[in-house]
Amino acid sequence: MDPCLQVCETFVSIQGESTFAGRPCFFIRLTGCNLRCSYCDTPHAFAGGKPKTIPRLVDEFCASGLAMVEVTGGEPLLQPGTPALLKALQAACPGAVVLLETNGSQNIAVIPPGVIAIMDIKCPGSGAGAAAVDWQNLERLRPQDEVKFVISERADFDWAVRIVNKHAIASTCHAVLFSPVSGRVAPAALAEWLLASRVPGRLNLQLHKLMGIR
Repeated sequence: MDPCLQVCETFVSIQGESTFAGRPCFFIRLTGCNLRCSYCDTPHAFAGGKPKTIPRLVDEFCASGLAMVEVTGGEPLLQPGTPALLKALQAACPGAVVLLETNGSQNIAVIPPGVIAIMDIKCPGSGAGAAAVDWQNLERLRPQDEVKFVISERADFDWAVRIVNKHAIASTCHAVLFSPVSGRVAPAALAEWLLASRVPGRLNLQLHKLMGIR
């Protein structure tokens, strides 16, 4: 039998974050997460869902007619079948953009070549705790990958800038993203901090939320 993954939901929407923001995308949201961030907007993915085989998920992506797919969660790398799913998505539609969004706590070395990782580095304000970050992942980043900091207060931003500069993250991946937590940090304020700091990053707003869509 084909291996199954526990799937919270699949859907089509506009890619809301990363350097791919604005592009139509097919989303596969897997169930389960090992973190409980204070600003989490997908608690429905912590549990539940239903099992689906990799061929079925690939068929759903192909039927969407889109050229971009993102596997997200929860934390998708908690499921052992995720790398095989990513490979199957690549093989089903050569030339398609395959994205994986991960919270940064799991080893990203299992991500197949050519798949683009969008990896969080959890700031102190996330409430996820110091153990939430696998710091060895910074050495595993590839030129196509992107790193995201979710900022809930000025202290988070200052911490993130120190991390970016200390590890020269901008030189090892495609983009460093700074995202404001809705209701806690105004986008304009984060933009001002970015401008003043001269950190090599970019403002990363949740476009889907601004538009009021999924």
